[in-house]
Amino acid sequence: MEIFRKTKSLQIILEAFAHSNHALSVAELVKQFKEDMNKTTVYRILERLEKTGFLHSFTGKDGLRWVARCKDEYASNHTTNHPHFQCQECGKSECLTIDISIPPVPNHKVISANLLLIGQCEDCLY
Repeated sequence: MEIFRKTKSLQIILEAFAHSNHALSVAELVKQFKEDMNKTTVYRILERLEKTGFLHSFTGKDGLRWVARCKDEYASNHTTNHPHFQCQECGKSECLTIDISIPPVPNHKVISANLLLIGQCEDCLY
């Protein structure tokens, strides 16, 4: 991880991900931390954490940006080409630990891909 100033704002956001085992909505993070920092600070910190490989982001079913902690933090072989799941009942979003491969597309260079599966999570299914 690149060197960050150990600001209070950075610590607050890092703690949010330390206490969560699923993806967090950027809109919810902005709302949750509005007393501690402005939305520009939240976006700037999330962007820096994503650039270092600590987080990755994806677009949910509602068009909102979600961020999740990467399992292979700071690894040089880091990839975000894995599927995500969003529950249509409770809204929880999470990374799925199944492998997918993106087939080559003739005459194109694929840089990234997003696969979002929508359904019911384990808690809402029963």
